[in-house]
Amino acid sequence: MERLGIELLSVFGMPPVAFVDLAADLGCRYISTALTSNPYNPSIYPPFSLRDEPTLRREMIAAMRDRDVSISLGEGMVVREGADIQDGVGDLEIMAELGVRRINTVSLDPDLDRSIDQFGILAENAASLGMETTVEASPGLTVPDLPSALDVVRQVGRPDFRLLVDTMHIVRSGSGPDDLA
Repeated sequence: MERLGIELLSVFGMPPVAFVDLAADLGCRYISTALTSNPYNPSIYPPFSLRDEPTLRREMIAAMRDRDVSISLGEGMVVREGADIQDGVGDLEIMAELGVRRINTVSLDPDLDRSIDQFGILAENAASLGMETTVEASPGLTVPDLPSALDVVRQVGRPDFRLLVDTMHIVRSGSGPDDLA
């Protein structure tokens, strides 16, 4: 299982160190993570914040080192209406501290042109910290489908800004394997 990883949504807010241990115990070397837990209903685990808890970050870094697990994708870099993605530079710095080399973004801002501008700023900031950026299409979001996502990647125009293919969302939006070929 050299290339398999566990996506953070599949562990329902499991604390970061326990998540690293689970991945290692299952023979997975990769996980994705966000800086804070999502609110799940019902809540199985207490909330956590890698942003606000430096001790937790240090413990996670040590666990990843000791268990040979790394973060393949940093999540939670969301473009929001009325918010400036530049304000999230501190979050990118924390992701870099955790060893993240690739982050993912989506937009909840209904203004596509503004979203594209914000994606470009995010990609530039991430690149300055040694990270690539991916954008994910999903029905109901500003970038709802594969054709839209490919257009966004083209408009951002950076070699370090790419498409993340989540097959569930791609199929839900009406595309299939032939569209990815």
